[in-house]
Amino acid sequence: MRKLFVVIVLLLVAHLGLLFVHPAGAGATALGTGLNVGVVFDVGGRGDKSFNDGAYRGAERAAKAFGVHVHFIEPGEGSDREAGLRLLAAEKMDLVIGVGFIFTDDLTETAKEYPHVRFAGVDYSLQTDDRGNIVQPPPNLAALKFREEQGSFLVGALAAMVGHSKKLGFVGGMDIPLIHKFEAGYRAGVKYVCPDCTVIAQYAGVTPDAFRNPGRGKELALSQYQSGVNVIFHASGSTGLGVFEAARQTGKLAIGVDADQFAEAPGHVLTSMIKRVDQVVFDQIDRVRTGTFRGGVYEYGLAEGGIGYVYDANNRAMIPDSVHARLNTLASEITAGKIIVPVSR
Repeated sequence: MRKLFVVIVLLLVAHLGLLFVHPAGAGATALGTGLNVGVVFDVGGRGDKSFNDGAYRGAERAAKAFGVHVHFIEPGEGSDREAGLRLLAAEKMDLVIGVGFIFTDDLTETAKEYPHVRFAGVDYSLQTDDRGNIVQPPPNLAALKFREEQGSFLVGALAAMVGHSKKLGFVGGMDIPLIHKFEAGYRAGVKYVCPDCTVIAQYAGVTPDAFRNPGRGKELALSQYQSGVNVIFHASGSTGLGVFEAARQTGKLAIGVDADQFAEAPGHVLTSMIKRVDQVVFDQIDRVRTGTFRGGVYEYGLAEGGIGYVYDANNRAMIPDSVHARLNTLASEITAGKIIVPVSR
């Protein structure tokens, strides 16, 4: 009874909060006057200059392109996250998006309880049964996954080719299989172009808070730089802001993740491994708009344009033409299946 009371209170609080959340774009439009999309952000929320901000940009782009009304919820603890999903489902949104692997269980259960509502989970974590078989998501849920290992392979190769050191660094956020994909791809890329190089990999923690601990990120990065590492790739959410600070302090290089993070440490960000969360969110909203939305597993890699790395006016001077050409060749070989990038350590 007490638990039910707590859930009801949480839903009421979330409902009141939504009343003050304006749809994306100018002015508030009454719920139900157009396509309505709800987005619940991941740990770290807006302003992480990475994963969540990418989802926000994709939703904003859909709002401007299609006149979609987007309603954002930024949860605190886990109960707020579940309450946010349920609230949006109860409001009969045309699409409810949960941003981050941590939403997997909540999205699965909520999608089952609301079979007539469409859901999408960015970085949805596929589960297996007792026999090791993959459990498919509910038919009204799109599981959106990235081939992070492919982009990580390319930035690993880049780091090895321009790092001027046999030691390369990696700082992960939460020590989980999803982040292991980044590490595995990075290691493979390093080893592909420099077999005798080594990768020092460390993680900020074992809870979701590991994605929002810049102090810990700086501590790990400084330790790696002091050991002889010249380039560190981070896959750690806002914890990576500490990695950038360490790069500035030591005059060394870092590689961003998910979005272009050059502005975090101009002159010290070699590149960023991009996960096009914005494009994936936009794509699913467009599928709802055109009536082509389908539940199931969607994977986005180099071939689909869901993964890449930054090469532009900001960092072109740090990447020799010959290195850039080789990276293009490696990308083509990955896309063609000639190079199979590992997904686990």
